[in-house]
Amino acid sequence: MPKSPRARFIAKHQEVLQFGTAVLFLLLVGGCAWLSGTLSSVVLPTAAMWMLVVAAVMAGYMAMNIGANDVANNMGPVVGSGAMSLGWALAVAAVFEALGAVVAGGDVIGTVKGGIIDARQITDASAFVWVMFAALIAAALWINLATALDAPVSTTHSIIGAITGAGVAAGGWGLINWSTLGDIALGWLVSPLAGGALAAAFLYLIKRCVTYRSNGAEAARRVVPVLIALMVWAYTTYLLIKGLGQVWRVELAEALVAGAAVALVTWWLIRLPIRRMAVRHESSKKAVNHLFTWPLIGSAALLSFAHGANDVANAIGPLAAIHEAIQAGAIATRAQAPLWILVVGALGLSVGLVLYGARLIRIVGREITELDNMRAYAIAMAVSLTVIVASQFGMPVSTTQISIGAVFGVGFLRQWLKVNYARMEAQVLAGHQGQDRAEVEAYLLRFSGAEVHEKKRMLADMKLRKRQHEATQTAEGALLAKKERKLLKKAVDKAIVKRSLALRIVAAWIVTLPATAALAAVLFHVVRAVLR
Repeated sequence: MPKSPRARFIAKHQEVLQFGTAVLFLLLVGGCAWLSGTLSSVVLPTAAMWMLVVAAVMAGYMAMNIGANDVANNMGPVVGSGAMSLGWALAVAAVFEALGAVVAGGDVIGTVKGGIIDARQITDASAFVWVMFAALIAAALWINLATALDAPVSTTHSIIGAITGAGVAAGGWGLINWSTLGDIALGWLVSPLAGGALAAAFLYLIKRCVTYRSNGAEAARRVVPVLIALMVWAYTTYLLIKGLGQVWRVELAEALVAGAAVALVTWWLIRLPIRRMAVRHESSKKAVNHLFTWPLIGSAALLSFAHGANDVANAIGPLAAIHEAIQAGAIATRAQAPLWILVVGALGLSVGLVLYGARLIRIVGREITELDNMRAYAIAMAVSLTVIVASQFGMPVSTTQISIGAVFGVGFLRQWLKVNYARMEAQVLAGHQGQDRAEVEAYLLRFSGAEVHEKKRMLADMKLRKRQHEATQTAEGALLAKKERKLLKKAVDKAIVKRSLALRIVAAWIVTLPATAALAAVLFHVVRAVLR
């Protein structure tokens, strides 16, 4: 069906429309900052007023980049699994990111993200403003570049690296808190590995308890309510610790108890609906996947809310510091954020997501590995549990790295299971060599539908048959030569997990902090030369 003239016009000029909308948003941010400075009780010099306006524009630009890059990690799996369309995902994420930033972002926020530099050693308020301004520009430019290269990066690490580089340029290497830097480096390693291991473990648990059962509908009726209750427990705890942590301090034990209470109520309420749904649907993987749809949508919305509340400071923290320094001449590691600054951060996250977030959502959800609802559930659980445990140990981890690590963990588990099953299938075929093709295919069908313990028994029989067959046949009669098996395994590996994409993402993670630090250091000297 040919496209309408209007559709062709929109497709042709989409980039122009996106850019124009982004510029309009930034102009509105600048106007809001100018109005705020004009209405301030403190009369600001013209130079200070312009610094506030430009800093606000850069904070809006930074927020847009965070929305375009970071939010893809929350929405990618739920879109890739098919639980939600891309359009609805963009709408839900935009609303909940903004709500999280405004409702739970907190009116007092950290300005030196991660405490990686000791800002008290910077005694000149003007130098502190230059540090924050250079950090904003450097982090925003780096995230923009990463988004253009289709590489999801940690926005937290971007702003940490930028503040570090600008801080060192302003006050020397003595400003760095080396123990904090070591914790962040450890987080680089722990985040993706923990996310991948937990996601693989949850997916394998689902397969063993549900999809590998001969009566999948009956297994789903018993197990799925428990799995959904576990998700509710994890996400209630996650929301209390991370989503509302800026405005309401909750201890881990209290959050766990509250989460358990909500999970118990949820389990009680969903048992009968899940049972009725399981009875109506056939005993198939597709039917089981359908049971996870609404829990996944809820988890994606909660992740967006928590992300907006927790990560809005990456964009507006430096702006709040500049605002405080200009208004009161203070150098603050925690600064009062007026409502208009919170709104700039909230709207920037949503605007950036809607305009430029679709590409990375597709990459995270569809191009790393194929996802369905059960796999997306495993990823969602891995993200929430890893953040909860890391928060308890005080380890700064990146939700971006956890999410991407979880996606790869699911992909590598799928690869291992597929290769393992191909190996078992080869054993079945080897045990039936010389028999009728229809008989072999019927046996394979029984084998694929058998439960795990039955598969083991059937494989033991196949190994015995294979040894008996090898006693009378030479190795040249084998089903697949060793070289052919290696080529087949490589083809399976490539099809299930895109290794080249993994290498590109990991490379972007490794260079993020040093790249933003170097860029911010250069920009600090440029800013100081221009504004001094």
